[in-house]
Amino acid sequence: MCYKIRSALGNVGGGTRKAFEKKITQNNRFENWVFPEIEEGKPTKYNWVIQHKDNFELGYKTDIGAFSYINAKYGVTIEDFVQIGSHCSLYSVSTIDNKQGQVRLKKNCKIGSHSVIMPNITIGENAIIGAFSFINCDIPDNVIVAGVPAKEIGKLTRK
Repeated sequence: MCYKIRSALGNVGGGTRKAFEKKITQNNRFENWVFPEIEEGKPTKYNWVIQHKDNFELGYKTDIGAFSYINAKYGVTIEDFVQIGSHCSLYSVSTIDNKQGQVRLKKNCKIGSHSVIMPNITIGENAIIGAFSFINCDIPDNVIVAGVPAKEIGKLTRK
């Protein structure tokens, strides 16, 4: 599948829209992918950790970066072809504001490194989350968001 990123920023710093357009393609780096062995509260061989693994669903050919943390007490579903950068946190429960609810990452979404996803959130299909983003509301399909809190900065359109 091929998508073009179209930035909502238009001309930035003297650059053109073309400078912000990139192709995203699924590559073959997952050719020999196998489901990782997951033990409660212990790092996988890829150095990410999950709590409440019985409430966790992992899709096919996913990529979760090192030092990421997933709390699945109220459910976390990661669909096929999702990529999560290193040092990310996914919370189905928050002890700060007592929110709780399932986190769902839909097919082919991408989460940038060091991002935080709060409880009861759905990230849409093909959505892209910029690095260091804080997600506290649902993200629709085919958009690019970034920031604290995350705001939409672009849309993906089929080529």
